[in-house]
Amino acid sequence: MVGIITYGVYIPRYRIKVEEIARVWGANAAEISSGLGVFEKSVPDLDEDTATIAVEAARHALARRKVDPEEIGAIYVGSESHPYAVKPTACTVGEAIGATPNMTAADYEFACKAGTAAIQTCMGLVSSRMITYGLAIGSDIAQGAPSDALEYTAAAGGAAFLIGRDDPIALIHHTCSFTTDTPDFWRREGQDYPRHGGRFTGDPGYFKHVEGASRLMFEQMKKTAKDYDYAVFHQPNAKFPHKVAKTLEFSTEQIKPGLVVPHLGNTYSGASPIGLAATLDIAKPGDRIFVCSFGSGAGSDAFDIEVTDAILGKAFRREAAPSVEQLLKNPIYLDYAQYARHKGKIVMQS
Repeated sequence: MVGIITYGVYIPRYRIKVEEIARVWGANAAEISSGLGVFEKSVPDLDEDTATIAVEAARHALARRKVDPEEIGAIYVGSESHPYAVKPTACTVGEAIGATPNMTAADYEFACKAGTAAIQTCMGLVSSRMITYGLAIGSDIAQGAPSDALEYTAAAGGAAFLIGRDDPIALIHHTCSFTTDTPDFWRREGQDYPRHGGRFTGDPGYFKHVEGASRLMFEQMKKTAKDYDYAVFHQPNAKFPHKVAKTLEFSTEQIKPGLVVPHLGNTYSGASPIGLAATLDIAKPGDRIFVCSFGSGAGSDAFDIEVTDAILGKAFRREAAPSVEQLLKNPIYLDYAQYARHKGKIVMQS
């Protein structure tokens, strides 16, 4: 069986509160926070980008389990904010962690689900025994135009998952996807910020695809929400995952451990992977985890995951890298001017 060998997360320490963004644009902070269920978001440091976040997440994963980097036969980095339009982030990650040149590597882009698509690709390569291990990463420094609704949630962070067969800490029993041509969110080449269809991103986008992939998983695995201990959904805000969980008959307690968006924001390709990591941080052997990502454009990937005894074994040391909860502690808050500089909205002249 193929599964997760180890995992790691990286979240920048800087934050900006929703009320600070609202203050600048004359908006009602209480109304925005209440509507989104988001109170603050992470902000990358001046020298941080999708590549540095991906590298740190990968290093944290390898800190938890001794794996020879030269046995990693594939690296895929999913993001919609790669540093270069033509120059793969995956190669930078491979070099930084000491992977062998004898590997396949590529960057993925499918809005917020590119990280889970990378997991699926690694699963296929490992299952076919073309590679021993595959490293799948979802990493983003999400973009949101000034004063746009996205600016209140677009955050920074990433998670890395090493996929393999050798005593995994969590088995991936099954994965399935639901995909259509639904242009609810897009960014053309050369544009700094994405555009979106407003409310169109809700029912025709998020809910149609998350429910579609989730119900397909239920049907193929002959299971219901009651068969899982935890559930993780893509979290562009706190409102959407709560609503879809209720529709699919998951309880608030099932989604609570992985719902980190209120104090993190939407990390785009890192959103559902970080939610899964936060759940693995507290999971115990035998726990069953349901995961469903969403990427605008539009599609969802669903996973049926079961935690094994290896998560408490000697080979895997959960405490060797910071948990999601630890990474969210001790934030450094920025005002809007500092935030704008960190995000490249304003540039200092030399």
